[in-house]
Amino acid sequence: MDPGSVVVMGFVASLCASAGTALGSLGVFTIRRLSRRMEDGLLSLAAGIMLAATFFSLLLPALEYGSEHYDSSLAGPLSVAGGTFLGAAVLFLIHQYVPHEHFSRGREGSDAYKLSRIWLFVTAITLHNFPEGLAVGVGFAGGEVKNGVTLAIGIGLQNIPEGLAVAVALLSVGYTPLRSALIGIASGLVEPVGGLLGAMAVATLESLMPWALAFAAGAMLFVISDEIIPETHNNGNQNLATFTLLGGFILMMLLDTSL
Repeated sequence: MDPGSVVVMGFVASLCASAGTALGSLGVFTIRRLSRRMEDGLLSLAAGIMLAATFFSLLLPALEYGSEHYDSSLAGPLSVAGGTFLGAAVLFLIHQYVPHEHFSRGREGSDAYKLSRIWLFVTAITLHNFPEGLAVGVGFAGGEVKNGVTLAIGIGLQNIPEGLAVAVALLSVGYTPLRSALIGIASGLVEPVGGLLGAMAVATLESLMPWALAFAAGAMLFVISDEIIPETHNNGNQNLATFTLLGGFILMMLLDTSL
C-alpha cells in the first residue's frame, strides 16, 4: 500500500474515533449527573479497552515488526521496550510542565494556578486524547488495515463513556450543558491530529514502525496508569473499577480477535 493511502486512512480512522467523544459529550443534555460510582465504572471500562488495544493492536504488532526489521533476536524486543519507555517518558514530561487539571487530583504542571479553570480542563482532556489518536494513526503501519480499523473501533468505543464523564464533570463545576458538550467535542478533535502525525511517521520511514507503535503504547499505558486507575480507585469503588476494567479488556480482546 502506498504511503499516501496509509496517511489518509490513519487520519480518517482517527477522525471517526473522535466521533465517540462527541457522542458521549452530547449525552450531557440528557444525563445531567453521574454518581461517583457510575463515573468510576465508565472510566474503568474505557481504561480496559485502552489497555487491551495497547497490547493486542500496538505492542504485539510492534514486536512482530521489530523481529522482521532487525537481524538480532534481542534488537527487536529492545527497540519495542525503548519505544514504550520513551512514549511514557514524553507524556510524563508534558504532564510535569504543561498546566492542566484532573477532576479528582486538582491542578498540575508549571504555573497551573495562573490559568483559568476551563483552559486547564481543556488541556488535561487534550493530553489524554492525543495519544489515542496517535495510536490509531500508527496502527495502520505497513498498510495493516485490520489492525488500524480495530484500534479505531476500540478507541471510538472507549471515547463514548469518557466523553460523557468529561462533559458531566464540566457541568458539575459550573459550565452550561452546551458549553460542557462543546468542550468535550473540541477535546476529541486533537485525535485526528495525532492520527495524522502517527500515520505520516510510519508511512515516511518504515524503520520507525516498531518504535512508533511502541511509543503510542507507552503513551497510552502512562495515561491508564497515571490518570485513570488512580482516579477510579480513589473513591471507595476500587472493586467495581477493577472488574469493569477487566470487562473492557475482554471486550476489546474479543473485538480484536473477531475482526
